[in-house]
Amino acid sequence: MSLLFAVNTPTTLSGSEPPSSPQVVEDGAEEDEEELSGGEEADLRSSSGRGSLLTRRGITLRVLLKDGLVEPGDGALAIHYLGKNFIGDLLNDGKIRWVETGQIFNSPSAWATHCKRLVNPAKKSGCGWASVRYRGQKLVQYKTTWLHKYQPSADMSLVSEEDDDEDEEEGKAAVQADEKNKNNKPGLHDVVVSRRADRERIPVRYCTLGTRDAARDPHTLVELSAFSAINRFQPFNVAVSSNVLLLMDFHCHLTTSEVVGYLGGRWDTNTQLLTVLRAFPCRTRLADRDSASAVEEEICQNLFMRGLSLVGWYHSHPRGPALPSLQDIDSQMDHQLRLQGSNNGFQPCLGIICGPYYHGNQGVASTITPFWVVPPPEVRTWQRPNDYGIPVAVEVTYVQDNFLTSDVLNEMMLLVDYYRTAPDLVQFSQYWCPDTTMMDKIKGSLSCHAPKDQAYSQILEHVYSQLSSIN
Repeated sequence: MSLLFAVNTPTTLSGSEPPSSPQVVEDGAEEDEEELSGGEEADLRSSSGRGSLLTRRGITLRVLLKDGLVEPGDGALAIHYLGKNFIGDLLNDGKIRWVETGQIFNSPSAWATHCKRLVNPAKKSGCGWASVRYRGQKLVQYKTTWLHKYQPSADMSLVSEEDDDEDEEEGKAAVQADEKNKNNKPGLHDVVVSRRADRERIPVRYCTLGTRDAARDPHTLVELSAFSAINRFQPFNVAVSSNVLLLMDFHCHLTTSEVVGYLGGRWDTNTQLLTVLRAFPCRTRLADRDSASAVEEEICQNLFMRGLSLVGWYHSHPRGPALPSLQDIDSQMDHQLRLQGSNNGFQPCLGIICGPYYHGNQGVASTITPFWVVPPPEVRTWQRPNDYGIPVAVEVTYVQDNFLTSDVLNEMMLLVDYYRTAPDLVQFSQYWCPDTTMMDKIKGSLSCHAPKDQAYSQILEHVYSQLSSIN
């Protein structure tokens, strides 16, 4: 059943680095945690595998990417230094692209040193792993998590010693800021989720794409077309259960990283109706190939026991618009071909994107976008065509369930347990906006998918209390 992980692991579509030939900056090379070359990193691992003790210098962004602790993403990295904010993209090869200029940096140290010297020319080093944050958490925390997981006997001073100077300098700046802003609303300056940290990814129109371009960023977002705009009718009808939306929306709210899951349901060839009855969240990281097959096998068994078929998939764009990227379009096209199989019979595969924390959303509700991909005329085999598929909006009927089922509630608790120790778990005590906490936001969004039985809110309070106890 390996449908999702085989094609949706974050990699470039062409194997080349997008976009074309930006400047690579190697400033900050004097720091001892500077990134190793690919050969040096391989040498460190080859002696006795993952069990061999990596030095502090050996734990690189490439290591964290390979082991699934972090994932590539636009705007995933940030530096907050003396009142200035710098946003960077984490690339597939572990390098960092500074959003403002497009410059490429080989390591957190190089980027941090460069940015800090712009603010303070006397700054000699960047304390990269303590300064750079991945989706809100310091990179040094991910390094510590890696050591706890793979080398529990390692000396934690390998990752903690660089924090001291950084915290001292930022602490002085914080004291000055507190004195300046002490008449502001208490605590709000520190806990409101920064809208400026959300990199604005501007979608492009499909007609501007042209033929497939190896230099194009695979994370480029594409506006959805209507079936009528391409002179077609939607070839199937879709009905989605409210419990599906509730579980999917809950999953997408838990972490600042992208999540994925499967959709189970039934396809009626007589009525051409696709009914989505159950969401199956994948309790694993996108890049964690080791556990992906086991998770998929468990979901496959759950589908079989419930008499359901695989009818689609969902994933999140945590802080961006709920529109497909070029990578999503190719993934969706692959999924559609795989479900169709070799008998050329038609069975639709529904894709859904959920955008929980995009500040362009209306109110607290997540934006949920069902879509499908119309293949270019030359698609005849598994070989990808020269043109991109056309992403189209799917009209969906949402069916309100009578009550919140026990298996959905159980799945929610399993998700809470899975993300309990995750460094990218959303801090629900923080503020989403000046008068709304993250907890208020998730409650408000889930209320949009409420079943008819109003007792669901009391049932969910147990789940919310578990989330609050984590933070």
